[in-house]
Amino acid sequence: MPTYVYEILDKRGEPTGKSFEHFQSMKDAALTKHPETGEPCRRAIVAPAIAGNASPLKEKGRLSNKNLERLGFTKYERKGKGYMERVAGKEGPRSISADD
Repeated sequence: MPTYVYEILDKRGEPTGKSFEHFQSMKDAALTKHPETGEPCRRAIVAPAIAGNASPLKEKGRLSNKNLERLGFTKYERKGKGYMERVAGKEGPRSISADD
């Protein structure tokens, strides 16, 4: 379900510069009054939030262990104080320890 942006209107139906967000189904009718204050409002037209190539929403996939391994990287994660274990890739030692 999307989050819609609504503009608060004055008595003449002009925007006041105030707005609020409301989470509702696409099937629901647009609000005409603020759900808490009862002030008149209308749905604002805003650009949708779509994950493009530079979006932080796609970063998780790029830095996943599977993707890093596919690209030939080796990744180590800290598993304890002074101890790291290989979680992606096949090159390098299986683990690294401060005691080594």
